[in-house]
Amino acid sequence: SENAKFAEIVEAHDIAWIGPKPEHIRTMGDKITAKQTAEKLGIPCVPGSDGEITTVDEARKCAKDIGYPVLIKASGGGGGRGMKVVDREEDLAEAFSMTRKEALQNFGNAAVYMEKYLGKPRHIELQVIGDSHGNAVHLFERDCSLQRRHQKLVEFAPAPGLDAALRDRIIDSALTLARAVNYLGIGTFEFLVEPGQDRFYFMEANPRVQVEHTVTEQVTGVDLVQSQIWLAAGASLADLNLETAPACE
Repeated sequence: SENAKFAEIVEAHDIAWIGPKPEHIRTMGDKITAKQTAEKLGIPCVPGSDGEITTVDEARKCAKDIGYPVLIKASGGGGGRGMKVVDREEDLAEAFSMTRKEALQNFGNAAVYMEKYLGKPRHIELQVIGDSHGNAVHLFERDCSLQRRHQKLVEFAPAPGLDAALRDRIIDSALTLARAVNYLGIGTFEFLVEPGQDRFYFMEANPRVQVEHTVTEQVTGVDLVQSQIWLAAGASLADLNLETAPACE
């Protein structure tokens, strides 16, 4: 579902691709490119490297600049894989090598980058839906902070106790990003909120229907899979009665 080349092959054979366009998969599915796109739009991102880190020396310099602990991440990673937390410089070289190796084995892409490890932030993800006419709306957020080994265990929607003003800022950032790339179909834009602080950061995007999409379906009554099929057929959000966010119960 996140293979831009496959999506291009499908479209080249005059078959409708159900899902985000190949350019959206490339822009938003690659974590480095997604962060760079968000930064250009003034959306706050987790402090880290400017792009891919290719050598241990680059990794050491970046870690020194942002301060330990740091997180080495696979650019094409997902599902909680391709991430290593490094608490001290002595462990950096091994973690860097292992992450690159795991990234290549699991995702066919050895590119990695670095972020400041924030400890135990709240993990808030926005469900976004866009049409081929340049429109995009949100379908509220899910709180997926309860995790084990970076794997989500339980999700809540809407996020309990999330400050209303902070929620609005996160929603605005997600929609700004979606509209800037003319996003088509269903997508999840993920953010981290620092514990006890009124600060949030864009982390990554998933240009696909995620496993946890059913949580959003339960609270909004919107069939996301059906909606994505209609959008691929050229329907607008207005056709789907989704010009604005539906009620969240």
